[in-house]
This record gives sequence, C-alpha cells and structure tokens, in this order.
Amino acid sequence: MSHRAFIERISAATYYDQVRRGLEYIRFGDLLPPNGKVFIKPNLTYPTYQPGVMTSPTAIEAALRAIREYTPNIFIGDADSGGYNRFSMDEVYRETGVSTLAERYGVNLVNLSRLERRAITFRYRGKVFHLDLPRLLTDEIDMLVTMPVPKIHMNTGVSLSFKNQWGCIPEPADRLRLHPYFQRVILEVNRAIKTRVTILDGTYGLNVSGPLRGTPVPLNWVLVADHPGVAARLGCELMGVPLRSIAHLRYAERLGVVPPRTAVVLNQSLTPFIGERFYLKRKWTDYPGMLAFKSPFLAYIAYFSPLSDLLHRLLYLVREPFYDYEKYGKPK
Repeated sequence: MSHRAFIERISAATYYDQVRRGLEYIRFGDLLPPNGKVFIKPNLTYPTYQPGVMTSPTAIEAALRAIREYTPNIFIGDADSGGYNRFSMDEVYRETGVSTLAERYGVNLVNLSRLERRAITFRYRGKVFHLDLPRLLTDEIDMLVTMPVPKIHMNTGVSLSFKNQWGCIPEPADRLRLHPYFQRVILEVNRAIKTRVTILDGTYGLNVSGPLRGTPVPLNWVLVADHPGVAARLGCELMGVPLRSIAHLRYAERLGVVPPRTAVVLNQSLTPFIGERFYLKRKWTDYPGMLAFKSPFLAYIAYFSPLSDLLHRLLYLVREPFYDYEKYGKPK
C-alpha cells in the first residue's frame, strides 16, 4: 500500500495555502466521510506559547481554515497537562489564543480531561491494562488530525506524530503511571482514537532537550501526511535522527505501524528541508525523571508514594522549575 506526504516552505502569510495544498495532495477528501467529524490535536504542553515546544497559533489557524473546507464538524483540544504539576488546559486556550480561533472559525473547543470517558483494554508483557479515554475520540469522531512539533524529548527521544497523542489520555496521573509501558500504550491510544492525518508544524523545532525546555530552531516548513507512521519516519529523517534509535518507533515499525520509506510518495524531495542534526543532551538533573519513566517501581516512588512531594521539593532545589507551578497550579 502506498502513502502520500507533502512538504513545503511556509511563512505566516502562506501557511494556510500550503496546508490546503497538502490536504489536497494526500487526498484528504477521500479519507473523510462527507461532513465527517474531525478532532484536531495540537501540542499544547506548556502554559503559554513557546516556539519549538508547542504547535504555533499560525499553524492551528491554517489547519482550522483548511479542514473547514471539507467539513463543518470540527473539534479541537487537548487534556490538562503538566504531569506531577498539573495545569488546566482551559487556561492554555486563553493564553495562546486557541479559544479565540475556535470562536472565529466556529469549531468545538473541548478540554479532554472534562469529557465522558470509556475504558479500553489491552494486554502487554503478560499484563492486562485498562485505560480511560475520552468517548468523543473513541466513539464519536471519524478521524483525528494530529499537529505535533518536531522536537527532541528527554525520555522518548523524539516527540512526533504518535507521541503527541499521549496528551489525549485525560488524567495526567495515568500518563505518569503508564510511562514504563509507553511504547505499547501509545500505539493502543492512537489506534483507539483513530489517528490518521498528520500536519507536522515545522515553524520551529526543538533541539538538545525537550519536551518543555530546549533550543528552538527556525525551520519554516510544514509536512502533511496521510498516516502517522509516515510522518514519524519523515520527521526523523528531517531531524537527522535514525528512526531505529527511538524505542517506540522501532517497536511500531516492527509491528508494521510505520510504513517503509519506499511506500511513501512525496510531492518533492526532503533534501532541501534537512538542516542541522537534532540530538539529545541530558543534564544530570534529567536522569531522575528518565529513570522513573522506565521503571514502574521508580514511577511509583517519584509520583505516587508518600515520598513524592519531598523528592520533588529536593529536586527543585537544584533544577529550575519548568514553569511557575504556583501561578498555574492544579485545576480545581
């Protein structure tokens, strides 16, 4: 089976035109039923817009305008973020202007943490997992369009077209609990919520570290693909990161969820869009989080045990907080 992907340079003035062209190239209209329901998932993982960390407002507006030409039934949103230091996505919508864009274009803005849920069940490593997901995504939409940013991630290597849907898990505590099983859970989530088309926002990338703090790199391109595995493969190629060096993508490829490069028909060569190589450089203060990401026992100690608050206070004596935890706080 062949797949299609589109890449082109963008500016604020041309972003909508290029997304529109990209959707035409991948034959978006053939992928979506007439007046089908589409959910757009940007990356809104910080309380305020940060280049390279989050999907740019310009990209979000371009996608809303372009997809409206296919269907009026559009939802957009994310879930409360912040992990151990949870913050409300409703505040992010106001801070980043997403709420204004949703009102302007008549789309449904939702907070995935506040919606009715349905549990999915799957087995992995001899265990049965139950995970609550928003019923809107599992039962009501026809397609999820993911809008990630090409960035380095200190625990998963990169954050691209599969990882972006980690934010569709409505409870941040569930994300922390499931980190040690990430490579399987993220595939089950993407399957359950019908992830299909990717609009990879290459306004900026994030190098050296991530997902919240790193070096923003101006890229000025957009990639539109008809399959998240295609976008993951091409995203790694654009970043100069070997796909098989990323554990969850290597696992996805082994299961056939990442199509081979030879199955991808591009509108043009990727070569002119490949710039500096992206790489990960951890600080010593990143290692406690990485170890908790890999170990169920350490995840419990770090996030759910009676020692959790003390351990985090000690860590922040030597590591600057990612954002103002007191200002944004935990949603009521």
